[in-house]
Amino acid sequence: MGLRASRSGLSETHPVWSNSSILEFPSGRRSWGGASRDVTDRLMEVASGELVERVAMLGRTAPLKGGGPTVRVGRRAYAVGDVHGRLDLLDDLLRRIEADNAYRPHARVTIVFLGDLIDRGPESAQVVERLRRYRPNFAKTVFLMGNHEEVLLRILSGETSLLADWLRFGGAECARSYGIDPKQLETLGSASALKLLRQAMPKEHAKFLASFVDTASFGSYLFVHAGIRPGVPLSHQQPQDLRWIRLPFLDDETDHGCVVVHGHTITEAVDERENRIGVDTGAYRTGVLTALGVEADERWFLQTGSAEVSQDEGRCVAKYQHA
Repeated sequence: MGLRASRSGLSETHPVWSNSSILEFPSGRRSWGGASRDVTDRLMEVASGELVERVAMLGRTAPLKGGGPTVRVGRRAYAVGDVHGRLDLLDDLLRRIEADNAYRPHARVTIVFLGDLIDRGPESAQVVERLRRYRPNFAKTVFLMGNHEEVLLRILSGETSLLADWLRFGGAECARSYGIDPKQLETLGSASALKLLRQAMPKEHAKFLASFVDTASFGSYLFVHAGIRPGVPLSHQQPQDLRWIRLPFLDDETDHGCVVVHGHTITEAVDERENRIGVDTGAYRTGVLTALGVEADERWFLQTGSAEVSQDEGRCVAKYQHA
């Protein structure tokens, strides 16, 4: 089975944009709170087997246990974690992906970006422009909708009540990348602030973000931004969960019928479980942007920078927070 992308759930082979994908802001807005991190001692843990050392630009590969998740032979996918406005790390990781792919046998390749390209880091506008024009000659690309893209699109569509929260939780940096002083947005009336934001952001950028889908399936893997609602059939998952969920998904140990690959929740290292793999390593604050590679019965990871977090940026709490 090849990769299938869907606006919400897995029922659509081809992504379709509709107004029904614009959701109510989650009750309490707690998902806009500080990033949480699952403190874990597992760094690049693999299911079994010996790690195979690659050259410096390449990932580490290990075979999975029998009966583990698989991808159709001759197909390969890379899933890129939350970029959050770090163009420098994005360029670095894309070079690593290209080098890693060149090292491996020929295959049909897809690169999936797990959402949250924008906010928090200093170059959201530049990241959007880079990926809007990104056409690698060795791979197709799929872009998933993150909660940060959702909120920005809702503001642009007229929900100015979200503007203050957006500015507090990463939108200020995004606004600066488009040449806007965030303080000006705070002092202007809602209509004037919206007009300024719409004028500063190229229509091509908004159109690009609005084209993002909610899921992509690839063999035994399901790529989403945040996670899924445990116990709900994959075809009935709601966009609000796919973009925002933390608990109960993160603590759930049941078999989902696939391995869910997600970002959204920052962890100290790749969070690799039997039923899910979290690859948001907090790029905007740690300098570590992560990609997962999968092919046949193997998976591996590629990373930028150092895993050490600077003291002045603090440490995330060792508990998950409700979305």
